[in-house]
Amino acid sequence: MKAVAAGHRVVVVYATDGAHGNVPTDLGEIETVEQRRQTEALAAAEVVGTTRVVFLGFRDSGMTGWSQNEDPDSFHLAEVDEAARRLAVLLDDEQADVLVGYDWHGSYGHPDHVKVHAVTYRAAELARRTPRVLESTHNTDAIASDLINELMDVPEGEQWLGDDGLPVGTPEAEITWQVDVRDLTDRKRQALRAHASQNDASMLASLPSPAFEALLGFEYYIERGVDGPMRCAWPF
Repeated sequence: MKAVAAGHRVVVVYATDGAHGNVPTDLGEIETVEQRRQTEALAAAEVVGTTRVVFLGFRDSGMTGWSQNEDPDSFHLAEVDEAARRLAVLLDDEQADVLVGYDWHGSYGHPDHVKVHAVTYRAAELARRTPRVLESTHNTDAIASDLINELMDVPEGEQWLGDDGLPVGTPEAEITWQVDVRDLTDRKRQALRAHASQNDASMLASLPSPAFEALLGFEYYIERGVDGPMRCAWPF
């Protein structure tokens, strides 16, 4: 939203079809889960101001340990170079300056998010003009608050763990950029509500304001090669 407001062209890429999340109870007679997820993605893009939405065409891999992890058409099992080539074509087409993916852990361990990390860097290498790469993450120091721990049912003295049992996010000392987006929380709620069939999105959208701001009022990015303390600024 900040990038759009600053006059940038923003493209959102979905690696998978989202087919293995919860099935909407109001799914139409001939409507598929994939179709519903794509409709929701386009609706969210309208809220955000995204210029273009692209689907790379891989199958959803499900959560860690699900049988769908072994689907030969899943993003989880896709060859990194094949997936990266699809993304690199888009980078070249858009003459992209910046490419945003996930941190090494996919922020919370989702197999497809983890794969995005590898594909992002490989696509940047394959593109004719290497874009600047940022890794979206969470600040483990910031989320280790009483409010967040209570919200996520984290026992006292323990860390918030992701899908694969590893801690969510990245220690603040390893984060490059902190972006204040508290002025956009209402629109972020609206965009999340567009993904109505996703339980996590619906849960986040319904959080009371203090909790929503604590979790989503700031965004954090890692940029390799940029050393020093975290910069509290807009990186573009």
